[in-house]
Amino acid sequence: MSNILENITVIDWTQNVAGPYCTQLLGDLGATIIKIERPGTGDDTRQWNSPSWEDEATAFLAFNRNKKSVCIDANDSKGQEVIKKLVEHADVFIHSLKPGSAEKRGLGYEQLAKINPSLIYTSISAFGESGPLRAYPGYDPLIQAYTGIMSVTGNPGDDPARVGVSIIDMATGMWALTGILSAIINRSNTGKGCLVGASLLETGLGWMNLPLTNYMATRKVPEKFGTGTAMVAPYEAFRTKDSWVIIAAGNNRLFSSLCHALGIPELLNDPRFESNKNRVANRKELHQTVEERCLGFNTTSIIKILQQANVPCSPINSTNDVYEDEQINSLEIIKKIDGFRISNFKIIDLPIRINNQRSTFRLPPPLLGEHTEEILKQAGYNSEEIELLKTEKVVGG
Repeated sequence: MSNILENITVIDWTQNVAGPYCTQLLGDLGATIIKIERPGTGDDTRQWNSPSWEDEATAFLAFNRNKKSVCIDANDSKGQEVIKKLVEHADVFIHSLKPGSAEKRGLGYEQLAKINPSLIYTSISAFGESGPLRAYPGYDPLIQAYTGIMSVTGNPGDDPARVGVSIIDMATGMWALTGILSAIINRSNTGKGCLVGASLLETGLGWMNLPLTNYMATRKVPEKFGTGTAMVAPYEAFRTKDSWVIIAAGNNRLFSSLCHALGIPELLNDPRFESNKNRVANRKELHQTVEERCLGFNTTSIIKILQQANVPCSPINSTNDVYEDEQINSLEIIKKIDGFRISNFKIIDLPIRINNQRSTFRLPPPLLGEHTEEILKQAGYNSEEIELLKTEKVVGG
């Protein structure tokens, strides 16, 4: 699988999570990723070092494998010329600056397309390329709040809660990847590059597809349902003797299996629960009845009973449970990396397989500026020119 994009070179001028996750995915698929970082400090996530892994920030390690780091001062006119030199033979250029910032530095789409007409230029922004907030900075929790995701997350009456993983950032990286791969296919047919755009805001709106559709259809503002959903019941968490179990009986057949497994077949003859529509309308009474049965079992026991009846269910695992889980480990997606500067280093691999193969770990997350000289020499700079650029602090580590 790592050979799929082996002839693709990507100039990665992004930081934080969305852009780096996109380029890491490209790198996992075999592309050469040249990561441009600020001299001295680099990607902001290098300083997000709580927690850290042997003094290196886990936030950087998680999103920057299979890349080469080059330190270039993009605010310096000579640094901008270096970037243009790298773009000459690149396939993809991607940045995560505010709209207009790249153009001010002479590194906008129209400017770089003149240098390389086949370039696939990708821009990741917070609020998109138009509108009054186009130049306003944004991060994952801001967009979860702005797009309404926080309004439907958590239990009724609770304070606002952020989804506990960076769904906006990482999904934006995936949408940018989708655009880039589509553009690569288009270029193979036309020979022309194009402009790809993605934003955190549009990603958030994409996640809100169903709540917004429900609102447009009914003009009712969606509520918080905790672990449940507005459309199906029972489809939520229930207390057990020692913790919780999630049960998702998404149709009449599964509801029947649930009732028989829990020893409450009489619910099947109760008109309040004869259809999903009725079960949703009487969700509180249904929840109370099912939970009374669940409270008679510990979680391990009820999981076994429900799995034997083919009723979809799950414990609410903590991170250590996930790490030790037999099913998860059978997928070999958590992969140990030998020979890295961090002992016992492991990664979460690309979550797809092609021909039953996962990606290849070719390069560890780079040290700041680790590949500056190598990349500049490949771009045509000789040793004297590189030393001069270093002396002038245009490039460095």
